[in-house]
Amino acid sequence: MATAYTSELDWTLCELIEQVPGMVSGRPVVRGTRILPDAIVDSYDLGESIDELAEGFPSLSVGQIRRLIEFAHARRGEPVL
Repeated sequence: MATAYTSELDWTLCELIEQVPGMVSGRPVVRGTRILPDAIVDSYDLGESIDELAEGFPSLSVGQIRRLIEFAHARRGEPVL
């Protein structure tokens, strides 16, 4: 299982991410939300299933959750889903 260090990623390269000055201290968030992508990927890496993540973040689709995980794992050189 991966270690939780997604904050080192350049999330701005992911099409699902935006940075808005003044929102969540300007940190990268999932577009149209205040959800930090690190929270999604770190929870997955710590054992939470995609279905559990979808329940915990109902404003995100399963496809969005999968894409965030795939992006982070690909950037870290880890196996993708």
